[in-house]
Amino acid sequence: MRAGIVDYRMGNLASVSKAFEAAGAEAFVSDEPSRLRSSNLLVLPGVGNFAAGMENLSSLGLADFVTDWAADGKPLLGICMGMQLLFEESDEGPAKGLGILPGRVVRLRGDVKVPHMGWNQVDPVRESELFGSLAGRYFYFVHSYVCEADDEAAAARTDYGGEFISAVESGAVYGVQFHPEKSSNDGLALLRRLIQVVG
Repeated sequence: MRAGIVDYRMGNLASVSKAFEAAGAEAFVSDEPSRLRSSNLLVLPGVGNFAAGMENLSSLGLADFVTDWAADGKPLLGICMGMQLLFEESDEGPAKGLGILPGRVVRLRGDVKVPHMGWNQVDPVRESELFGSLAGRYFYFVHSYVCEADDEAAAARTDYGGEFISAVESGAVYGVQFHPEKSSNDGLALLRRLIQVVG
């Protein structure tokens, strides 16, 4: 299974690539759609500012490639800001997103320290291809913004000053607000599950 990791200059690309390799995939990093097309799974990581991320995706010719990939029903995983970019718009900018999923990205609410940084529990809210026996496990988060979407897209929630969506599943589109590549054995187990689903 080949995992193509999208290089738009804003992700922790090396650690994501190593995590997929450790989980049993053949992983590679590229900013070239012609090479990324050979993937079985497209991975959109991300760390940083939403508006800058969208600007980089667009300027590199990757925004249309990612949206077309998802429209064709091919497997796509967004990680942290990569998950947020899947939505229609963000208050961080403000900026338009890829619009693959309906909804928007807003700043964390509640009387809590921002960014949300560290380990927190992830609870699936419906039957999930990603989690299975990993329901209720702890994963590593670093973020200040969260996604607001219809319940049908939400796959899991986490409590931090109130509940927020920590994972989404919609067809072959998946997203996690946490960092599986920083989440030790459970993070690798989640990637293995996704690899098995994608086949």
